[in-house]
Amino acid sequence: MKITIDIDKKCSENEIIIKCNEITDEVLRLQNAINSYSTKNMKMELVSEGKEYYVPVDEIIFFQTEGEFIKAHTRNDMFNTKHKLYELEQLLPHYFIRISKSAIVNSKEIYAITRNLTASSKIEFKDTYKHIFVSRGYYKSLKSKIEEMRNIR
Repeated sequence: MKITIDIDKKCSENEIIIKCNEITDEVLRLQNAINSYSTKNMKMELVSEGKEYYVPVDEIIFFQTEGEFIKAHTRNDMFNTKHKLYELEQLLPHYFIRISKSAIVNSKEIYAITRNLTASSKIEFKDTYKHIFVSRGYYKSLKSKIEEMRNIR
């Protein structure tokens, strides 16, 4: 593998480009390592009872619409976020994925999925009572994301 660093004083933002003739496991692992590095210390401003918290993104297990609010769930807490779900899809690291019209989940935190062929399937997380449901229309993309995450490790 060849690594090239091009210094450009006119560059306003650092950019990493991976040139390859095909997507291999090595390329996917490299992409994941770069993404993990850039989001490692990413924190999100969340609110609970009028108090602002700066929660590491990796601690969030899912986001869900509840009424007019978007709730961010960690294993033990629940917060409000000012972002809409479509904004969160753009902001969050690659391992977060939409699982219904009203929810986004951290695919790295999924412990089990109870499959239901006629309705939504139940997603469970380790070390918490919290769970959420993946819609049938989103199930296949969630399984692909989980498989992708498994292959990258």
